[in-house]
Amino acid sequence: MNYHWNWAIFLAETPSGGTTYLGWMLSGLEVTLALSLSAWIIALLIGLLMGVLRTVPNRWLSGIAAFYVEVFRNTPLLVQLFIWYFVLPEIVPPSIGDAYKALNPFLQQFLAAMLCLGLFTGARVCEQVRSGINSLSVGQKYAGLALGFTLPQTYRYVILPMAIRIILPPLTSEFLNIFKNSAVASTIGLLELAAQGRQLVDYTAQPYESFIAVTLMFMAINTVVMILMHRVEKRARVPGHMGEER
Repeated sequence: MNYHWNWAIFLAETPSGGTTYLGWMLSGLEVTLALSLSAWIIALLIGLLMGVLRTVPNRWLSGIAAFYVEVFRNTPLLVQLFIWYFVLPEIVPPSIGDAYKALNPFLQQFLAAMLCLGLFTGARVCEQVRSGINSLSVGQKYAGLALGFTLPQTYRYVILPMAIRIILPPLTSEFLNIFKNSAVASTIGLLELAAQGRQLVDYTAQPYESFIAVTLMFMAINTVVMILMHRVEKRARVPGHMGEER
Protein backbone atom coordinates (compact mmCIF):
# COMPACT_ATOMS: atom_id res chain seq x y z
CA MET A 1 0.00 0.00 0.00
CA ASN A 2 1.50 3.29 -1.13
CA TYR A 3 0.52 5.39 1.86
CA HIS A 4 2.66 7.78 3.88
CA TRP A 5 1.96 7.29 7.57
CA ASN A 6 2.47 10.41 9.64
CA TRP A 7 1.49 10.10 13.29
CA ALA A 8 3.29 13.35 14.05
CA ILE A 9 0.45 15.17 12.29
CA PHE A 10 -1.44 15.25 15.60
CA LEU A 11 1.22 17.55 17.04
CA ALA A 12 1.16 19.91 14.06
CA GLU A 13 -0.51 23.29 14.46
CA THR A 14 -3.93 23.75 12.88
CA PRO A 15 -4.40 26.36 10.10
CA SER A 16 -6.36 28.59 12.46
CA GLY A 17 -3.50 28.50 14.96
CA GLY A 18 -3.68 28.33 18.72
CA THR A 19 -3.95 24.56 18.95
CA THR A 20 -2.82 21.31 17.39
CA TYR A 21 -4.78 18.64 15.56
CA LEU A 22 -4.62 16.60 18.76
CA GLY A 23 -6.28 19.55 20.47
CA TRP A 24 -9.09 19.31 17.91
CA MET A 25 -9.53 15.63 18.71
CA LEU A 26 -9.56 16.22 22.47
CA SER A 27 -12.07 19.05 21.98
CA GLY A 28 -14.31 16.66 20.06
CA LEU A 29 -13.91 14.08 22.84
CA GLU A 30 -15.07 16.64 25.40
CA VAL A 31 -18.16 17.45 23.35
CA THR A 32 -18.95 13.74 22.90
CA LEU A 33 -18.67 13.12 26.64
CA ALA A 34 -20.78 16.17 27.56
CA LEU A 35 -23.42 15.35 24.96
CA SER A 36 -23.66 11.67 25.84
CA LEU A 37 -23.75 12.12 29.61
CA SER A 38 -26.36 14.89 29.50
CA ALA A 39 -28.49 12.87 27.07
CA TRP A 40 -28.15 9.82 29.33
CA ILE A 41 -29.53 11.76 32.30
CA ILE A 42 -32.58 12.69 30.21
CA ALA A 43 -32.94 9.12 28.95
CA LEU A 44 -32.73 7.64 32.43
CA LEU A 45 -35.28 10.04 33.95
CA ILE A 46 -37.74 9.77 31.06
CA GLY A 47 -37.21 6.02 30.76
CA LEU A 48 -37.88 5.40 34.45
CA LEU A 49 -41.03 7.53 34.39
CA MET A 50 -42.44 6.02 31.21
CA GLY A 51 -41.42 2.51 32.24
CA VAL A 52 -43.44 2.86 35.43
CA LEU A 53 -46.41 4.31 33.55
CA ARG A 54 -46.34 1.34 31.17
CA THR A 55 -47.12 -0.96 34.10
CA VAL A 56 -49.72 1.04 36.07
CA PRO A 57 -53.38 -0.03 35.93
CA ASN A 58 -54.51 3.35 34.53
CA ARG A 59 -55.15 2.84 30.79
CA TRP A 60 -54.66 6.52 29.91
CA LEU A 61 -51.26 6.75 31.56
CA SER A 62 -50.05 3.44 30.15
CA GLY A 63 -51.37 4.48 26.73
CA ILE A 64 -49.38 7.74 26.81
CA ALA A 65 -46.21 5.82 27.67
CA ALA A 66 -46.89 3.25 24.94
CA PHE A 67 -47.41 6.03 22.38
CA TYR A 68 -44.11 7.63 23.39
CA VAL A 69 -42.26 4.34 22.95
CA GLU A 70 -43.82 3.59 19.58
CA VAL A 71 -43.01 7.05 18.18
CA PHE A 72 -39.43 7.36 19.38
CA ARG A 73 -38.34 3.74 19.05
CA ASN A 74 -39.78 3.19 15.56
CA THR A 75 -38.45 6.36 13.92
CA PRO A 76 -34.83 6.44 12.67
CA LEU A 77 -32.51 8.41 14.93
CA LEU A 78 -31.21 10.55 12.06
CA VAL A 79 -34.75 11.55 11.06
CA GLN A 80 -35.51 12.52 14.64
CA LEU A 81 -32.35 14.62 14.80
CA PHE A 82 -33.30 16.54 11.65
CA ILE A 83 -36.79 17.16 13.05
CA TRP A 84 -35.38 18.51 16.31
CA TYR A 85 -32.86 20.76 14.58
CA PHE A 86 -34.57 21.91 11.38
CA VAL A 87 -38.33 21.40 11.81
CA LEU A 88 -39.23 21.96 15.46
CA PRO A 89 -37.94 25.58 15.68
CA GLU A 90 -40.30 26.44 12.80
CA ILE A 91 -43.48 24.92 14.26
CA VAL A 92 -43.22 25.93 17.93
CA PRO A 93 -44.57 29.34 19.02
CA PRO A 94 -42.51 32.13 17.38
CA SER A 95 -41.20 33.43 20.70
CA ILE A 96 -39.66 30.04 21.51
CA GLY A 97 -38.41 29.44 17.97
CA ASP A 98 -36.83 32.89 17.72
CA ALA A 99 -35.16 32.49 21.12
CA TYR A 100 -33.69 29.17 19.99
CA LYS A 101 -32.44 30.63 16.70
CA ALA A 102 -30.79 33.49 18.58
CA LEU A 103 -28.60 31.08 20.50
CA ASN A 104 -24.98 30.43 19.62
CA PRO A 105 -24.89 27.88 16.73
CA PHE A 106 -22.97 25.43 18.94
CA LEU A 107 -25.69 25.62 21.61
CA GLN A 108 -28.40 25.10 18.99
CA GLN A 109 -26.69 21.98 17.71
CA PHE A 110 -25.87 20.69 21.19
CA LEU A 111 -29.40 21.17 22.57
CA ALA A 112 -31.04 19.55 19.54
CA ALA A 113 -28.68 16.56 19.69
CA MET A 114 -29.03 16.23 23.47
CA LEU A 115 -32.84 16.18 23.41
CA CYS A 116 -32.92 13.86 20.41
CA LEU A 117 -30.49 11.34 21.89
CA GLY A 118 -32.09 11.58 25.33
CA LEU A 119 -35.65 10.94 24.17
CA PHE A 120 -34.64 8.30 21.62
CA THR A 121 -32.67 6.34 24.23
CA GLY A 122 -35.34 7.01 26.84
CA ALA A 123 -37.81 4.95 24.81
CA ARG A 124 -35.41 2.01 24.92
CA VAL A 125 -34.77 2.48 28.64
CA CYS A 126 -38.54 2.57 29.17
CA GLU A 127 -38.90 -0.92 27.74
CA GLN A 128 -36.03 -2.18 29.89
CA VAL A 129 -37.70 -0.76 33.00
CA ARG A 130 -41.07 -2.25 32.01
CA SER A 131 -39.46 -5.65 31.50
CA GLY A 132 -37.71 -5.43 34.86
CA ILE A 133 -40.93 -4.57 36.68
CA ASN A 134 -42.90 -7.31 34.92
CA SER A 135 -40.23 -9.87 35.80
CA LEU A 136 -40.91 -9.39 39.52
CA SER A 137 -43.44 -11.47 41.38
CA VAL A 138 -46.80 -9.71 41.70
CA GLY A 139 -46.60 -10.64 45.37
CA GLN A 140 -44.08 -7.85 45.93
CA LYS A 141 -46.62 -5.29 44.81
CA TYR A 142 -49.34 -6.77 47.01
CA ALA A 143 -46.95 -6.96 49.95
CA GLY A 144 -46.17 -3.25 49.64
CA LEU A 145 -49.87 -2.37 49.46
CA ALA A 146 -50.59 -4.65 52.43
CA LEU A 147 -48.02 -2.74 54.48
CA GLY A 148 -50.03 0.42 53.94
CA PHE A 149 -47.98 1.96 51.12
CA THR A 150 -49.78 3.82 48.38
CA LEU A 151 -49.18 2.60 44.82
CA PRO A 152 -46.54 5.32 44.14
CA GLN A 153 -44.81 4.46 47.43
CA THR A 154 -44.88 0.75 46.55
CA TYR A 155 -43.15 1.50 43.24
CA ARG A 156 -40.62 3.77 44.93
CA TYR A 157 -39.67 1.63 47.91
CA VAL A 158 -40.43 -1.94 46.82
CA ILE A 159 -40.67 -2.46 43.05
CA LEU A 160 -38.19 -0.05 41.46
CA PRO A 161 -35.19 -0.84 43.72
CA MET A 162 -35.48 -4.50 42.71
CA ALA A 163 -36.32 -3.87 39.05
CA ILE A 164 -33.37 -1.53 38.52
CA ARG A 165 -30.96 -4.11 39.93
CA ILE A 166 -32.30 -6.70 37.49
CA ILE A 167 -32.01 -4.46 34.41
CA LEU A 168 -28.53 -3.09 35.09
CA PRO A 169 -26.86 -5.29 32.40
CA PRO A 170 -29.16 -4.13 29.56
CA LEU A 171 -28.94 -0.57 30.86
CA THR A 172 -25.17 -0.81 30.51
CA SER A 173 -25.67 -1.69 26.85
CA GLU A 174 -27.91 1.36 26.35
CA PHE A 175 -25.35 3.55 28.13
CA LEU A 176 -22.67 2.35 25.69
CA ASN A 177 -24.98 2.89 22.72
CA ILE A 178 -25.60 6.52 23.58
CA PHE A 179 -21.88 7.28 23.21
CA LYS A 180 -21.77 5.58 19.81
CA ASN A 181 -25.04 7.17 18.65
CA SER A 182 -23.66 10.62 19.50
CA ALA A 183 -21.70 10.46 16.24
CA VAL A 184 -24.88 11.26 14.27
CA ALA A 185 -24.75 14.79 15.74
CA SER A 186 -22.04 15.58 13.20
CA THR A 187 -24.75 15.63 10.50
CA ILE A 188 -26.09 18.91 11.89
CA GLY A 189 -22.62 20.42 12.27
CA LEU A 190 -21.81 19.63 15.90
CA LEU A 191 -18.05 19.14 16.19
CA GLU A 192 -18.03 16.04 18.35
CA LEU A 193 -15.35 13.36 18.13
CA ALA A 194 -16.34 11.80 14.78
CA ALA A 195 -16.77 15.23 13.17
CA GLN A 196 -13.35 16.35 14.37
CA GLY A 197 -11.90 13.19 12.86
CA ARG A 198 -13.41 14.02 9.46
CA GLN A 199 -12.24 17.62 9.79
CA LEU A 200 -8.70 16.42 10.42
CA VAL A 201 -8.88 14.33 7.23
CA ASP A 202 -10.07 17.36 5.24
CA TYR A 203 -7.12 19.43 6.39
CA THR A 204 -4.34 16.84 6.43
CA ALA A 205 -5.36 14.06 4.01
CA GLN A 206 -4.31 11.51 6.66
CA PRO A 207 -7.49 9.40 6.98
CA TYR A 208 -6.00 6.29 8.58
CA GLU A 209 -4.34 8.11 11.46
CA SER A 210 -7.46 10.19 12.04
CA PHE A 211 -10.00 7.41 12.19
CA ILE A 212 -7.72 5.04 14.09
CA ALA A 213 -7.47 7.76 16.73
CA VAL A 214 -11.26 8.23 16.73
CA THR A 215 -11.78 4.48 17.08
CA LEU A 216 -9.31 4.21 19.95
CA MET A 217 -10.97 7.10 21.79
CA PHE A 218 -14.42 5.52 21.47
CA MET A 219 -12.99 2.19 22.62
CA ALA A 220 -11.43 3.91 25.63
CA ILE A 221 -14.78 5.49 26.56
CA ASN A 222 -16.59 2.18 26.25
CA THR A 223 -13.94 0.34 28.26
CA VAL A 224 -14.20 2.80 31.13
CA VAL A 225 -18.02 2.62 31.08
CA MET A 226 -17.98 -1.19 31.06
CA ILE A 227 -15.56 -1.35 34.00
CA LEU A 228 -17.57 1.13 36.06
CA MET A 229 -20.92 -0.50 35.27
CA HIS A 230 -19.53 -3.96 36.04
CA ARG A 231 -18.60 -2.73 39.50
CA VAL A 232 -22.06 -1.22 39.96
CA GLU A 233 -23.70 -4.47 38.82
CA LYS A 234 -21.54 -6.50 41.20
CA ARG A 235 -22.45 -4.33 44.18
CA ALA A 236 -26.15 -4.23 43.28
CA ARG A 237 -26.71 -7.97 42.73
CA VAL A 238 -29.44 -9.53 44.81
CA PRO A 239 -29.14 -13.24 45.75
CA GLY A 240 -31.62 -15.40 43.88
CA HIS A 241 -32.20 -12.92 41.05
CA MET A 242 -30.78 -12.47 37.56
CA GLY A 243 -27.19 -11.32 37.48
CA GLU A 244 -26.12 -13.08 40.66
CA GLU A 245 -22.75 -14.79 40.41
CA ARG A 246 -22.93 -18.50 41.17
